[in-house]
Amino acid sequence: MVVGAVDEGYSGDVEVVNGITAGNRVKLVPYIFPNHLQFLELSFTVGDTSATVRTKKPLDADVLADTDSTLYYSVMCDGDIKYNNTRKLEINDLNDNGPIFKQKVYNTNVSEAPASDDFMVTSTGAFMLKRPLNYNLVQKYSFTVKAQDNGGLNDTATVHINVEDFDNLNPYFSHNLYQAFIPENGVGPFRTIQPEAIKAQDGDTGINIFLTYSINAVFPDKYQRNFNIDSSSGVLSVETAIDREEMNSSMISVSIKAAQTDDTLKTAAAVVSVTVEDVNDNAPEFDRSEYSVNLWENSPVDTVVFKAIVTDLDQGGFVGTLQILPESVPFSIDSDGTVRVKNTTALDRETTESITFQIKARETNPPNSDVAVQVSITLLDENDNSPVFNSSKYEGKVFANQTVGMFLVQVKAEDPDDGVNGQIKYYINFGNNDGYFSIDENTGVILLEKTIPLVENRILEFPLYITATDGGTVPRSSSTQVIICAPGDSKPQFLQNVFHGTVAEEQDPGVMILRVDFLKIAAGFSGNLRVVTEADKFAISQTGEFTTKLKLDYDDAPQNYSVQISISDGINSDTAVVEVQVTDVNDNSPVFATSPVTASVPEDAEVGSNVTVVPATDKDSSFNKEIRYSLREGEGKFSINPVSGMVSVAGSLDRESKAEYNLTVVAEDQGRPARSSTATLLLQVSDINDNVPKFSEAEYEVEVLETESVGASLLRLSAVDPDEDVNGKLTYSIFQQSPSEDLTVFELDSSDGTLRLAQPLDYSEVKVYSLMVRASDGGTPSLVGNVSVVVKVKDVNNNPPEFSKESYDIAVSENLAGGSSILTLEVTDRDEGGFSSGYFLYTNDTFDINKQGVVSLRKDVTLDRETKDSYTLQVVAVDQVTDGLRATAQLNITVLDYNDNVPQFPDIPAPLHIPEGDYSEETPGEVLTFRPTDADLGPNGEVSLSLTIHNPLFRFREDGTLLAVGALDRESRETYDLVIKASDKGSPQRENITIIRVNLMDINDNRPEFSSSSYVSSILLKDAEEDKLLLTLSATDRDAGNNSLITYSFVAGSSPYLALNSETGAVTLTSDLADVTEDTTVILTAMAKDHGRPPLNSTARVVVNLRIVNLVEAVAFQSPSYNFSLSENQPAGVEVGRVWASSGSNVYNVTYTVKTHTDLFSINANGAILTKTELDKEQQEWYFLDVEAVDTRIPPTSATAVVRVQVEDVNEAPQFTSEVYKASVFSIAPYKTPVIHVSASDPDTGDERQLVYSPSAASPYFDVEASSGLVFVVSVEGLAGETVGLDVKVTDHRGLHATAKVEVEVQRGASSSDVVVISLNQPANVVEKKVPELEKSLGEVLGWTVSIIEVLSANGGATESRMLRGAVKTLVRFIAVDDGEAVSYEEVTEKLQSESAALMAELDQVFGEGFDFEVQQRPQSSDSNQAVVISLGVLLGLSILGLTVTVTLIIRFRRKDEDNSDKESFDIGRSDEDYMNSLKNISEISEKDDKQQMTDKETTEDRAVKTDADRQSDNSCTSAL
Repeated sequence: MVVGAVDEGYSGDVEVVNGITAGNRVKLVPYIFPNHLQFLELSFTVGDTSATVRTKKPLDADVLADTDSTLYYSVMCDGDIKYNNTRKLEINDLNDNGPIFKQKVYNTNVSEAPASDDFMVTSTGAFMLKRPLNYNLVQKYSFTVKAQDNGGLNDTATVHINVEDFDNLNPYFSHNLYQAFIPENGVGPFRTIQPEAIKAQDGDTGINIFLTYSINAVFPDKYQRNFNIDSSSGVLSVETAIDREEMNSSMISVSIKAAQTDDTLKTAAAVVSVTVEDVNDNAPEFDRSEYSVNLWENSPVDTVVFKAIVTDLDQGGFVGTLQILPESVPFSIDSDGTVRVKNTTALDRETTESITFQIKARETNPPNSDVAVQVSITLLDENDNSPVFNSSKYEGKVFANQTVGMFLVQVKAEDPDDGVNGQIKYYINFGNNDGYFSIDENTGVILLEKTIPLVENRILEFPLYITATDGGTVPRSSSTQVIICAPGDSKPQFLQNVFHGTVAEEQDPGVMILRVDFLKIAAGFSGNLRVVTEADKFAISQTGEFTTKLKLDYDDAPQNYSVQISISDGINSDTAVVEVQVTDVNDNSPVFATSPVTASVPEDAEVGSNVTVVPATDKDSSFNKEIRYSLREGEGKFSINPVSGMVSVAGSLDRESKAEYNLTVVAEDQGRPARSSTATLLLQVSDINDNVPKFSEAEYEVEVLETESVGASLLRLSAVDPDEDVNGKLTYSIFQQSPSEDLTVFELDSSDGTLRLAQPLDYSEVKVYSLMVRASDGGTPSLVGNVSVVVKVKDVNNNPPEFSKESYDIAVSENLAGGSSILTLEVTDRDEGGFSSGYFLYTNDTFDINKQGVVSLRKDVTLDRETKDSYTLQVVAVDQVTDGLRATAQLNITVLDYNDNVPQFPDIPAPLHIPEGDYSEETPGEVLTFRPTDADLGPNGEVSLSLTIHNPLFRFREDGTLLAVGALDRESRETYDLVIKASDKGSPQRENITIIRVNLMDINDNRPEFSSSSYVSSILLKDAEEDKLLLTLSATDRDAGNNSLITYSFVAGSSPYLALNSETGAVTLTSDLADVTEDTTVILTAMAKDHGRPPLNSTARVVVNLRIVNLVEAVAFQSPSYNFSLSENQPAGVEVGRVWASSGSNVYNVTYTVKTHTDLFSINANGAILTKTELDKEQQEWYFLDVEAVDTRIPPTSATAVVRVQVEDVNEAPQFTSEVYKASVFSIAPYKTPVIHVSASDPDTGDERQLVYSPSAASPYFDVEASSGLVFVVSVEGLAGETVGLDVKVTDHRGLHATAKVEVEVQRGASSSDVVVISLNQPANVVEKKVPELEKSLGEVLGWTVSIIEVLSANGGATESRMLRGAVKTLVRFIAVDDGEAVSYEEVTEKLQSESAALMAELDQVFGEGFDFEVQQRPQSSDSNQAVVISLGVLLGLSILGLTVTVTLIIRFRRKDEDNSDKESFDIGRSDEDYMNSLKNISEISEKDDKQQMTDKETTEDRAVKTDADRQSDNSCTSAL
């Protein structure tokens, strides 16, 4: 019987059973399901006629789910007859329980092998893959799965899925290519490996099989044994040290391999490019063990001596410095090893024949190895020294006893040059017209060739000019004069009647005053000289020396003497007078009249006023007695007249600063040397009353209580006066009081300045007194000083303070900053100082009041209106701390609202739900209504809602309801996170932001989609077994729930070998494929269909390869790396090497691609790598290529190999910059004249410095500098008008060479006579560097084309000239050309002289200020000099008187013609040495002309005879006789 139906959860009566017979019993018994009685109980008492069935606990339909939510029970009559009344009570199920998972955590393992596309969960709780898994990316998945019933109740559980790794991948290295670095000679592990340490690992990281490392190959293979790799760690090391200098290349390629220990066929490969870094372990080396070089002395600066080649086997060759030791040697060295002349002056063979030094090469880099080589320079002699006579003049005498052949005198000259350059021959140049003399050309001895007729009372004088010439190719010569005197018999006589002499006083006896000239021709002369008068004071020797016999005094004795002297031979005599003047000597010092001297000067004396005079006297005469005065000390306050000795004031005086001065007066005469003496002067400064009394304070101030007693001392004033005596004595007085009163309030002690109170004080009447006090000194007139004295009267407190209000009302904002002021309490006090010393009393923790009455919020307190909106304070003002008087006021403070609260959101469900759909503004969907709050008042508490970022799909209505106003598609986006903002209307506005999530509920609007349009799987028959999983189809449906549940099936094609799981998509084998005998490919079409209404589906292609043989599954190279090499400069298209990759099946083809350096290399279908252009080792030696192989699988597989290509060097010949060089040179160009530079380069890296230039064949005309390629002249004499060719060869260090042709045009139109020489006061090396500018400047001034032939230093000449080599002088030889013809020497020099100003201006711009030049005259031949002598000889023959005039003319002519020394003035026969050094065969004097000129001289030149009338003239012969 069905009792009825109740809702679950019901409690109460179920039914009432009536009609029970009295005395019977009833009870509740089970019916079918005993456990149902747990819900019910029976209420019955025996004797009752009814019983009630009621619930024991609430009914639960879920517990009764197994009985379809029906409760079964029975009411049995328990009498003699037992009768069951069965009942069924239906329980209506209410959604009062959520789903419950059986367990909270689920764990399962899934292999990565099945092909799938992600996880999905079905309505049955089954997890399915939706895309392939990769253990290396994710090893574990964790999900939270929610089960939800239709009523919205739900439960969650956690699912952990562990991904199991599958051994399907080979090991792999972190990088295909490693760069390793190790220093040469190093062993052990590599210190640096890039990009990181070598490491390989199993591609299946979950299995991670242990790997072993090994070395596959080493290139070059000779280094195979040098390397080792740790089989377990992969640490690569060098076992045997490598010497980089023995390597052809600094890199070695090491191929390494890593293999799985369980399957050695599973390997990985990589290449380690080993760079052996250079270590500076080789010292530099010179190309020779020592250098021996010959060098011409006087070689100019920068002349190349030789080139030292330094090599170093280390990388980069020699990098360091070259140094010459010692540095004092006259050579320098360039960085390339070129040794040059540094100091021409030091290259003097006559001083040093050889120079030895060292060149040290020192490396820049540690360990800074160095090596030294010995260099010996031998200086070759140049004829750069002229013979030098050991005397400027020689004298010989011929007396009456002359004999032919007798020795007269010997001349001697020396020449420090070597060999023939220093061999000297002597010649009588002229003066031997009568042939009286001869000279030995080798010894210089002059002999009497024939007897000279002597003349009585005459001295015959024969001036001979001797030339000494050396044996140089271009000989050098010098001349000297020899005077031969031949006196006849004569009487003794003085040559002057009166002789004059002077002598200084006070000299010791024996001072020679003069030498008396006299004649004593007779050979047997025995007369004597004597003093006739003043013989006690003077004496005369037999040689004519007139001397003193005692000291002479100028001051106290005669100052002039006339002394008579005589000469006599016993028969004849002569007399003369010697006038002697005694000159003063400064032998007396000045003498002061008195010393010391004392004087007085007032301190107010004006500058310039006289003080005193300090005179001195001197006994000497003239300048020796003139006295000049000067002062020492005195601090510049005084001066002295240097002539009169008057001392005067020079600066202002102040006795108070300094009262006296000690001076020293110096008197000095004007003699030489000067004599002086000193005197002491004491100047005392006298006082005047010039100082005003000065008080110690600028103003005095004192405070006095108004109750102070009369007569009390208040203050002591003090003043000072630095004057003396009465001028400094002070008197004090009060001369002014303010305010003024009839009675004197204060009195002042006149002597000590004490201020006292004279009358009582009253603060209420006068608060401050101002007094003016005066201090007067006792001077005349008296000076006074004034000062102000302020007396302040102090008050007593007797008035209470007063507030301006009894109550203060103020309102403040609750955002008032801590420490801010809100009010100032105004308090007054009629006592002195008002309320300035008062303070406030109050009790409050929120507000502060300072002494000034400023009320402020405490710094550490903030106001909050929402907590407290008003405050009341009682404030007491006290006027002073001690016995202060008080007043009270009240302060009422109201706190105003400030928008300081942020709107608050209510609790919001998370997430919010709305079905996906096509919503719009016209048909919006409501999500939820929000009610935010704000604790502030008024507008500050009014809140509005908005989205912070505009979203076209959602918006808020004014009542706070969130609306969906756009199309929502769950498959496009299932969840929307919206940022909503609640804003109040306060100022500043406050906002609150929260994020809500809106989830879309699904509808079935998407069909399933496979993860791939095609599924491919391959299996070897040996691995086949029934139920073996081949692949897993994976399709996804973007819908949710049942709409996304998918069922798989084959809809096209079939195979007896394959089975498909409709739920998981797993494709498995149905058998072990024993009946398959060949490779078979099965192609099927699979369909995925969802469970939606209506259902949707999609299809995919399934390909299964059943294979017989074990083939590779992907393309792979035969080797992971390849090493190839080829020679440089080969044409494009050359095969470098060949690579090979296999696809693993003949079904698939392989194509190759070069991925790097595609501009230089290509690869064909056969794997052959070809060049696309010529390769140059000097540009790049190594290339690393990535070559990729791709097969035709779908999808395709690929592999990459590293190809290392080395470009090997091929020695290439050097190349000239031009095949033909053209130049020109004048036919007069001397040896070493530069012609042209030829230049070549070497394509091989760094070889240019090792190029050597040379002529292809020896040439008598030109040569080439080996290091620089400079072509220079050897000799072009006689080649004028011709073009001469020279083949120049350049050779590299390996012997390859190239040639170029140099064509030199030897120009006509110029001869040595056209060469112009100018001298410049600039160093030769400076001039050489500026030859182009010099040519241009000369050309612009002259108006012709100028070619400079030679630049040379103008040093040389006699020894004296060599000593002056420091004077800078450089000769420049040039030719001027006009229309191809040389301009004559005369025309050029004339124009140079006329345009000298313009030329100076031009050359100043080239060489700078201080420049000077001089046009050198063409060297004079001996013809011109001899012509002068001939002309003078004619004049000498006219008369004896004419002889004197003519000799004078000769001397004057010589001095005018040349400004050189006497020795050079007689250099008649020599040409200009500077020109002779550089110009050859320009000017020669024919022997025939010399003889003709000698004949002419003999006919015109006469001997010179001195007569008695010539006594007064100077004559060398007579002075010596």
